[in-house]
Amino acid sequence: MSEVFYPLTFTPILKDRIWGGKKLQTDFNKNIESPTTGESWEISGVENSVSEVMNGQFQGKSFNWLLKEFPKEILGNRIFEKFGTTFPLLFKFIDAREDLSIQVHPNDELAKKRHNSFGKTEMWYVMQADENARIVVGFKKNSDQQEYLQALKNKNLLSILKEVPVKKGDVFFLETGTVHAIGAGIVIAEIQQTSDITYRIYDWDRVDAQGNSRELHTEEALDAINYNSTDAQKQYAKTVNEANQLVHCEYFITNYLPIDKTIEVNITNDCFRVYMCMEGIFEIVTGNETYSYKKGDTVLIPAALSQFKLSGKATLLEIYI
Repeated sequence: MSEVFYPLTFTPILKDRIWGGKKLQTDFNKNIESPTTGESWEISGVENSVSEVMNGQFQGKSFNWLLKEFPKEILGNRIFEKFGTTFPLLFKFIDAREDLSIQVHPNDELAKKRHNSFGKTEMWYVMQADENARIVVGFKKNSDQQEYLQALKNKNLLSILKEVPVKKGDVFFLETGTVHAIGAGIVIAEIQQTSDITYRIYDWDRVDAQGNSRELHTEEALDAINYNSTDAQKQYAKTVNEANQLVHCEYFITNYLPIDKTIEVNITNDCFRVYMCMEGIFEIVTGNETYSYKKGDTVLIPAALSQFKLSGKATLLEIYI
C-alpha cells in the first residue's frame, strides 16, 4: 500500500505566550488569533498537543492515529524498532517579541525519572533577528552551583552567563543542561526531542495582565544544569544543492540544504524525513504528483516514500534520525 503515502503537512498548533508576538503571521502567514503568539508547533506527538493532518486522504486524522495505523510506513523500520509508535521529535517556529525566561532542560535520565519523559536536546536556526538581538547560552566560564545560586539570589545571573549577538542564519545546538534564553526580536526554527519539560530559572521579574508571575523551578534545575562553559554555536558550509551538515547528534541529524534546481532524493525506508522551509518556495514531486511549499512550511516525508524530487529556489533544513 505504499502508493497511499505522500508528503504530509499538519495544522499548526499555536501557543500563546507572555513573550510572543505577531511575526508568525506577518512572516509566515500563520493564522494566529492572538497578538502574543509565541510558538507554532509544526509536527508534534506531545500529549495534549498532537498534530492533525492538514492535507490529502488522511486530512483531519490525528498524527497519533496515523502512527498507530501505519507505524513502519510513516516512521520507518529502524525508528519503529527504537521508539514504537512514539514520534521522537518536535518541530516548532518561535517568535520572541520579548526575552524568554532563562531556563534549562533535563537530560533523558532525569526526565525519565521525574516526568516519565524524554529529555530535551534541541537546536535553533535563526530565521530573523532584529538589530542588536542576542541570546543567552551557557556560562561565560566554568562555574559551580554555589556561584550560580549567589548570582540568582542577587538577580545578576547575566553577569556569569554568555550573551551572544545573533543574525539570520546562525545555528545553535543546545545539549541538555545548557542554561539558555532566546532574546527579544528573534524568530527561530527549533528542532528538539519530543518533550515539553522546561525548568524556568529566572523570568525577568515580569508579571501577566493579572499581576501574576510565572512559576520558577529553582530546585529542580540545580542538578539539571551543566555548570561548565560550552560553545553552542555551529559553523557550517552552504554549498548549493547539497546537504551541508548542521547538527549531527544521537537524537537527530539536521542538514542545511539550499536548492536552486531539481534534485533527486533516494532514501532507505528506515526513517522519515522532515523539511522546514527557511526561505523561498519549493516543490516535492512524487510520481505524477507535485506538492508546493513556501517559507514557514514544514513537511514530513513518510519512510515508505523513498524516492522523490525537490525542486525550486529555497533554503531548507533537512531532518532525520
